[in-house]
Amino acid sequence: MAERALAHIEKIEWVKPIEGADNIELIGVLGWVCIAKKEEFKAGDLAVYIEIDSKCPENDKRFAFLESKHYQVKTMKLGKFKVISQGLALPLALFPELKGEGIGSDVTEKLKIIYTLEEDRKRKSNKKDSNAKYRPMAGRNKKLFSKPVIKKLMDTNWGREFLFWVFGRKSDIPKEFPNWIIKTDEERIENAPFYLQSTETWIKTEKLDGTSCTYAVEKVGKNDYEFLVCSRNMVQSEKNKENTQELTIYWELAEKYGIEKILSGFIKEKGYKRIVLQGEGIGNIQGNPYKLDKNDLYIFNFIVDGIRWGTIEMAGFCKQHGLKHVPIVEENCLLPKTMEEMKLEADGYSMVNTKVKREGLVYRSLDGRQSFKNVSREYLLKHS
Repeated sequence: MAERALAHIEKIEWVKPIEGADNIELIGVLGWVCIAKKEEFKAGDLAVYIEIDSKCPENDKRFAFLESKHYQVKTMKLGKFKVISQGLALPLALFPELKGEGIGSDVTEKLKIIYTLEEDRKRKSNKKDSNAKYRPMAGRNKKLFSKPVIKKLMDTNWGREFLFWVFGRKSDIPKEFPNWIIKTDEERIENAPFYLQSTETWIKTEKLDGTSCTYAVEKVGKNDYEFLVCSRNMVQSEKNKENTQELTIYWELAEKYGIEKILSGFIKEKGYKRIVLQGEGIGNIQGNPYKLDKNDLYIFNFIVDGIRWGTIEMAGFCKQHGLKHVPIVEENCLLPKTMEEMKLEADGYSMVNTKVKREGLVYRSLDGRQSFKNVSREYLLKHS
């Protein structure tokens, strides 16, 4: 799966005035609503659209107007005009280096656009984390690795390698993420507005804000099976509890629910080759938005030999094996017909903790093959 496109070329779908505003107006890009300078665009123009969660390069003068916002693109609410803007659209003519690029082209790397938050870059990027193998080593020797001289060594490539030669273990080196496991990600409804034309019924679940956890069992021999514990981008080979919370939550939750036993027993009983269980780890991560005392796991995907089960079937598997699944908000629902109705539907309170606002919703077809997410603007405004 390709890394999320933070900047891409799109067509301006519509332009609307903002009541009481003299210098700005609203424009539509795919399903997004943005603020633009008055008469900067007309319907049908091409633009570079930069999504929320993005940070633009500080040394590019074309983004100098973002200096007061630390070059970040976030969800904004203009209370004076009662409008919400998500993303940034700039005329394609400002970027001669993009000549020849068509609608939908990913220009994230060409424009040097990155994620706003460092943790998002690590968590959501598909690029290999070159420092991953050193963290377990440092976690086992916290006192030593807090010393200034060791920190200095860790700042150099040769120093890190030397320390790994002394303190590292073979098991510290993370395995490559298996290419047969689909990484967890859902397309935003704003980037797929064609779903609003659907007349089918869908299942609506709550989108949880945490860290993606993947557990899998693969048959590797006649009677041999391999159990894999993965974060979004890598296999978590280190099992001991001496590492940081970020590294151990995956194994912690696997052991809490006995996932290896569940999956191994299931694959052997049914004769499958590969099964994958994916969920959201929540709790002491992402600022603990649900105010939980302990980490917990909520399953959202169950994939058997490459086929993702429908939500109801997945929930049944979880119930049978003592696992939690993402809250089901509504079964057999029809989708709203307008983007504004869709976005308002995302707002609301979490079913995990009814005292906190939810991050949004995920919609999935009954057979589990199609899905998209609808992130609450209300949640984004609070957590930006």
